[in-house]
Amino acid sequence: MAINRVLNSESMNAAEEDFNVSLRPQSLAECIGQGNVREKLSIAIAAAKHREEPLEHILFYGPPGLGKTTLANVVANEMNANIRCSSGPALVKQGDVMGMLTNLNTGDILFIDEIHRLSTPVEEFIYPAMEDFKVDFTVDSGMHAKTINFPLKRFTLIGATTRAGLISAPMRGRFGMLYHLDFYTPDELTEIISRSAALLNLKSEKGTLELIASRSRGTPRVANRLLKRVGDYAQVKGTGVLTERIVEDALKMEQIDHFGLDNLDRAFLRALVNTYDGGPAGIEAIAATLGEERDTLEDVVEPYLLQKGFVRRTKRGREITPAACEHLGLKIKHKQQPDSQSELFDDGK
Repeated sequence: MAINRVLNSESMNAAEEDFNVSLRPQSLAECIGQGNVREKLSIAIAAAKHREEPLEHILFYGPPGLGKTTLANVVANEMNANIRCSSGPALVKQGDVMGMLTNLNTGDILFIDEIHRLSTPVEEFIYPAMEDFKVDFTVDSGMHAKTINFPLKRFTLIGATTRAGLISAPMRGRFGMLYHLDFYTPDELTEIISRSAALLNLKSEKGTLELIASRSRGTPRVANRLLKRVGDYAQVKGTGVLTERIVEDALKMEQIDHFGLDNLDRAFLRALVNTYDGGPAGIEAIAATLGEERDTLEDVVEPYLLQKGFVRRTKRGREITPAACEHLGLKIKHKQQPDSQSELFDDGK
């Protein structure tokens, strides 16, 4: 169910990734939103250029779809450096990293997405590369094993993760700059999709892009995906121009309400009310009720519901809020507190 969600902030496939790449800004000046992060990056880049040396290692963390990969590519462009990209799950053994590290020139950037998913041997292999720009690579095994020390050119490692808490303390401590990316405001998303619409030659009436932005869950990737879906709908069902009626009909077809919630979000909230009397309920129990993976609910569904104030986390589990009940028109059954004394000594009368 979650894999094909329109509001899924993860990239769906290679075709969509190519589409997103075509819309990405190329410089910090073109970037919209994340003002504090952009300002800090701008100062760090200017200082590194002045000293004529590579940047410190950088870690971007935050929910998916907020621009971590985009910022890594922007940093490479601003530093006039080459960038090599990989991901944590793809780097299984030391040899996978060795080939990338030895091919980096001075000032080049190595970008590792989902860096929290690096295996322990690979992570420990990277430590001396990050600190001392050298690695000890073991050749052969057993009696014939020997370790060769490879010096590396000074490079910048940029890591990205959606689960910062899963990164080990030694790895986190080796990054000189750590930046958290927040959800975007509707105004920032309107600017982003306005730029995207211009690149896609999409014409729109006043106020229509704001409608799309308000339902994009604070995430540029979702905003661009909705823009494409609405644009396709306008071509087939209209004249190709985005009108308020076209946008409303297209979003209604995708079952996205005016708060940016879809079927999975609403199912999550209804399960809390109908099955668990509003909570608290454990995330494993909710996942089993919905037939979804726990990671899907924690990484994709919950962050936005928490941000909107529709769900709260407690020590005992998740609870629904009055705002969510009002939005969905639900009522929480009042839990009856059993009178233990009367039950124990009931004489049956």
